[in-house]
Amino acid sequence: MSSETMLWLGFGAIITVMFVLDLGLFNRKSHAISFREALAWTLVWVSLALAFNVWIYFSMGPTKALEFFTGYLIEESLSVDNLFVFIMIFSYFHITKAHQPKILKWGIIGALLMRAVFILVGIELIERFHWMIYVFGGILIFTGIKMAFGGEEKVEPEKNLLVRLVRKFVPITKRIRDDRFFIKKGGVRAATPLFLALLVVESSDVIFAVDSIPAVLSVTHDPFIVYTSNVFAIMGLRSLYYLLANVMEMFAYLKLGVSFILTYVGAKMLLTDVVHIPIYFSLGVIIGTLTLAIIISITLAPKTGHKHHRP
Repeated sequence: MSSETMLWLGFGAIITVMFVLDLGLFNRKSHAISFREALAWTLVWVSLALAFNVWIYFSMGPTKALEFFTGYLIEESLSVDNLFVFIMIFSYFHITKAHQPKILKWGIIGALLMRAVFILVGIELIERFHWMIYVFGGILIFTGIKMAFGGEEKVEPEKNLLVRLVRKFVPITKRIRDDRFFIKKGGVRAATPLFLALLVVESSDVIFAVDSIPAVLSVTHDPFIVYTSNVFAIMGLRSLYYLLANVMEMFAYLKLGVSFILTYVGAKMLLTDVVHIPIYFSLGVIIGTLTLAIIISITLAPKTGHKHHRP
């Protein structure tokens, strides 16, 4: 059995065990997740990602370890923007804190499957058509600029194609019953607002993947590194949401930092045939940008009274 196969099997075993523990055993029943619980699980997932990074270092070498760590940081930074969207989706559908975990759990399962497809397609496109790297680079630069100067994000579920299709063919209840996606109403199976919220979360992840996958592909084309860094970031997203949901306005300038990172990795892809940018330099840019954005947010936001309000 090759070392690469062993890595895949080890990764699969770790994620399976943690998936059962986190989303199956400890959070099997819907309940409002406290800040303390969210902090504990966030530390667990971050620690596990770092431990896995050490395993990659000794199994695949320092370069692959740097690629994983850089990809993981990119995914985690992009996840912050996802959190803003989740807040707006839950607010729109009036989803209580007790019911949000179930939506995020199934959203994570869908995200893991979709990211695998996006990664395989993205790598195959770059391998077959080298010019696709310029397309991905252009997408990232466009997204970065739009994120910086596009104003407030808007979530309009009523315009979502999946939501419109479901509303057209499936009866929808106005009230949330327990934590079920479907209930029987007058002998007819009807969807609840929880299911509509899940559809919007899943479709939103497709949009997120269009940004995040090319961003990681700017670091490496190794499917193992790309997918594992994505998975560790996604698995920790649920606890990160509850950790930061009530303090998001403290990080008013973090979004500008993320937009700069997207623009940087996009430019890196466009220059790939002109100049080689070392992985450790990119890692330094990402860490420096995130650190600076957080410091500016914490120090300047309270003085200026600036708050990053979300509907």
